[in-house]
Amino acid sequence: MALQKKTIRLLILEDSQNEAERLVSLFRNAGQATRVHRLTSSDDLASALQQTWDLLIAAPSSENLEPSEAIAAIRRQAKDIPIVQLTASNDAEAITDALTLGAQDALPQGEDEWLLLVANRELANLEQRRARRSAEVALREAEKRCQLLLDSSVDAIAYVHDGMHIYANRAYLELFGYADVEDLEGMPMIDLIEACDQGSFKTFLKNYQTMEGNSELTCSGVRVDGDSFKARMHFSPATYDGEPCIQVVIRAENDSAELQKLREISTQDPITGLHNRNHFTELVDSAVERAVNAGQIASLAYIRVDRFASLQAEIGLSDADQLLRQLADVLRAHFDAQAPLARFADDVFTALQPGIAPDQAEVSLRKLLTRVEGHLFDIGGRTVQTTLSIGVAGLDEKTARAQDVIDRAHRCADELTDGNALKRYDPADELAAAASRGNLAAMLQQALDTNSFRLLFQPIISLRGDSHEHYEVLLRLLDPQGVEVPPAQFLSAASDAGLAGKIDRWVILNSIKLLAEHRTKGHSTRLFLHLSSASLQDPGLLPWLGVVLKAARLPGDALVFELNEPDAVAYLKPAKALGQGLAELGCHMALSNFGCVLNPFNTLRHLNALFVKVDGSYTQDLSRQENQEALKQLLADLHEHKRLSIVPFVESATVLATLWQAGVNYIQGHYLQGPSQSMDYNFSSDEE
Repeated sequence: MALQKKTIRLLILEDSQNEAERLVSLFRNAGQATRVHRLTSSDDLASALQQTWDLLIAAPSSENLEPSEAIAAIRRQAKDIPIVQLTASNDAEAITDALTLGAQDALPQGEDEWLLLVANRELANLEQRRARRSAEVALREAEKRCQLLLDSSVDAIAYVHDGMHIYANRAYLELFGYADVEDLEGMPMIDLIEACDQGSFKTFLKNYQTMEGNSELTCSGVRVDGDSFKARMHFSPATYDGEPCIQVVIRAENDSAELQKLREISTQDPITGLHNRNHFTELVDSAVERAVNAGQIASLAYIRVDRFASLQAEIGLSDADQLLRQLADVLRAHFDAQAPLARFADDVFTALQPGIAPDQAEVSLRKLLTRVEGHLFDIGGRTVQTTLSIGVAGLDEKTARAQDVIDRAHRCADELTDGNALKRYDPADELAAAASRGNLAAMLQQALDTNSFRLLFQPIISLRGDSHEHYEVLLRLLDPQGVEVPPAQFLSAASDAGLAGKIDRWVILNSIKLLAEHRTKGHSTRLFLHLSSASLQDPGLLPWLGVVLKAARLPGDALVFELNEPDAVAYLKPAKALGQGLAELGCHMALSNFGCVLNPFNTLRHLNALFVKVDGSYTQDLSRQENQEALKQLLADLHEHKRLSIVPFVESATVLATLWQAGVNYIQGHYLQGPSQSMDYNFSSDEE
């Protein structure tokens, strides 16, 4: 199996030198150039992770470094390194554990062709992720450069929509004597034209918008102080913030030297002489670009002066500025000359350390804390002491925006309420904080990361003597306070956050693991598993499912995959392909919420769904004759199509006689048993 032709950087966790060399030969025999490093210890892994790697292949076990420890270290550092875990055999638990820990795939050791296929897929996915991140950086850089060109242009430039200003650069503001762009936003451009020229301006603009006029106009502009000047205006179509508008470029017939001088923007903070906030942010932007495109890591320190407001009130504004100047000197002496320093806010300094990971930066920054704590600042003849709170975040190949890094370090510093301390950004902490604030997407991601979803099982009971024990698998999510989140709410959030497919796979993996164990006790149990529309459209689901079933040694007919009727109708072609693929694996398909579209049986003509669960609305108020008749007719039609019917939401004994007479195959509801954490329903009692 041919792999990608570029040289891949390969990590191998394998105690046997011979086996490691065999794996390398496997790749090279497939025509793949490799750069390889064999991991021998946790320290060796920490050193290796300072570089960029494309793939890690881990043996089933290692005396010096357990694969689980390696996977955890890679996830902790947020490294984008695909992991393929080899297992000693087709063991369901080992494969499930590896996938749960974060490996992209797990397969038996010695399956060389399989390994090459998996490696090829993961390398292609990695290349796409890197290309996307590079494209995002390039787009932001292009947008930033365009904005900088506008802001620094000697020519006065404005964007006008329906005759109103929506943007004006600095030169434009200075030309007309305005201090802030907000003063111009929403102002008609005609208000800046001298009265004697307003008529011709209106005519010009009208003709231009109907594409009948010239693109240039010479007229007199009016400054805010009433002075007028001759200007040559050039008009062209443009877009701003995605909206169509007109770009107006004004070149005054004098004052060009003055405008050139006005556009000069300082990059320094006037008090400390360090970089100012804007320039430092530009430097971080460049560092992000280097991290994404060249793998050049860096660390950002957000350094806040503790209790600066009370200190400023005590010593006065002038002396507080002197303290900041002396603190800046301490920072200059502490950091390498290549590390950009800035005064980022009134009481905040920032430092960017290229080539240094956050854990490495932490050692030096703790020394800085001790240095400042013990320093005696001489301010106007009096001694002043202070301390710092430092938040640290890293820039790496997965960093999307400079502001993300700054925000992370900022949040870490804010959490140090006692001062004179340091906190390093941890993605898990941020996720936990977002979850505690009620962010559903964060709760879902945290549940995936920590394996903390809850599975419940509700029996589906045969009224016609089926020997199988059927359960529907239901997913539950608890918020950080332990309160259950309504399924409709978190499933909708999962879809919006793009997590529905991952959650489906989590449910399938964990359900199969529990089912395999349950069936060893002699139970002929079958599980109904829901699939979201995301999984319905996922071409990788069937191959993945085949691997999992094979590893679990579970027959395919132990699983029934349940599609929602609206999803099946919306994605009928992929639903049909999925049904055919499931049949090849021996699995069954079910259609739920059936009977709500205009022609529900048209869907059944395309799907080989053995089980059909009617919509819950059919069981509401069955005391009314017309409702009973509607249900009986639907069930009769289903049985004519040779489909096994399931009626859910059976909440009382009064409806059982009606359902029996209608010929229902299966029933489900709280009257029989509600969802439970165990598969413990006594099916034999229903047969007696």
